Formats: sequence, C-alpha cells, structure tokens
Amino acid sequence: MKLVGNYLSPYARRVAISLHELAMPFELEEVFIFKDPEAVRPLNPLVRIPALVLDDGEVLIESAAILDAIDEDAGPERSLVPPAGKDRRHVLKVIAIAIGAMEKAQWAFYEERFRPAEFVHQPWIDHNERQVVDALAYLDGLARDAGPDGWLAGTPGLGQADITGAVAYTFVDAVRPGLAVADSVPALAAFTARCEARDSFRAAPVPPPAQ
Repeated sequence: MKLVGNYLSPYARRVAISLHELAMPFELEEVFIFKDPEAVRPLNPLVRIPALVLDDGEVLIESAAILDAIDEDAGPERSLVPPAGKDRRHVLKVIAIAIGAMEKAQWAFYEERFRPAEFVHQPWIDHNERQVVDALAYLDGLARDAGPDGWLAGTPGLGQADITGAVAYTFVDAVRPGLAVADSVPALAAFTARCEARDSFRAAPVPPPAQ
C-alpha cells in the first residue's frame, strides 16, 4: 500500500498511525498539497490528502473512509473502532470532537497563512480557536477520567478515539502555539505524551508547520 500525504496533516497522520498499530505495511509518498497539487489531483479530484493506494491499484480517499476500510480488513477483533452498538457510537462521538478541533485549528492557521495581513479577520480566528479550546477541554475531561493507564473512550486498549484525540492535540499545539494548550488541558497533554511515545506514533513524526 502507498499512503499519499504528509504527517503535518492530522488526517494523513492518523491513518499512518492506525496502519502501524495494525501492523499493515505501507509506503509513504510525502506530498504537500500547496507545493505539488498535481501529485494528488489524479487520485482525488478535491485535491485533498490523504489518499491510500491499495496493492491492487484501488484508491481510497478521506481519512474516515480509509480508516473504515482498514478496520474492515483488520476484522472485528482487531478493529480500532467497535463494530456496532453503544460502544461504537461513543467512540465515533469522541473522534468527531477531535476531528472538529483539527478542522478549527486548521482554519485559524490558514486565515493567517494565506490572507494578506490587512485582510486577516481576527474575530474569525477567535471564533475557531474558541471551538478548538472547547473541544480539547472535552477530551481533557475524558483523559482525566481515564487515569494514567486508561483510554479516552473507555476501551480496553488503544483505539481510534485515542489515536485521533492525541493527533488532534499534537496538531493544535503545532499550528496554534499561542493557545498554550499544555497549560489548559494538562490531562490530555499527559495522555498525548503517552501516545506519542508509542512506536506507531514515533514512526509518523510531525514535520515543522512551515513546510
């Protein structure tokens, strides 16, 4: 398999970490959209990453769909999201909140990066950052309740809620350093440090945001 994207993208990174956790070998084709959009366009007309090219040539796009396919391949005993029921719904809720934090942090980051300084709209940045802070506060409560050895969604082992929650925290910390999230969500920060120490996370390191 070939994963097209880069690890500054939290969406690509959560796919990579999931593949590592499930011991599914893949090759990373590192692509930065704003540097080389044409490398992605044939795979996804929206020109978004990640894309996962399977061994038979089939192309999967959008991290949620990719991860669903990965779980299907792994089977219900190994899947990172429970296959059905209340547990599945709870995990998907936690994932949705973590993804929301990623999205809002990305929008705030893009507002400053791509608009001329005279057109940057600070109220829009503030609005998005407030949503980031609230989302991480929710995850912080889960991390606090889980304790030093538990998992965000109460699963018996690391699952997709944990991967996506930790990836979201790391991404926010990288692209919105002014939020000082380590101070405001200490339980989530400690939880993320535990996740980032895993081999699966270390194998997908985050590059500097300037790239």
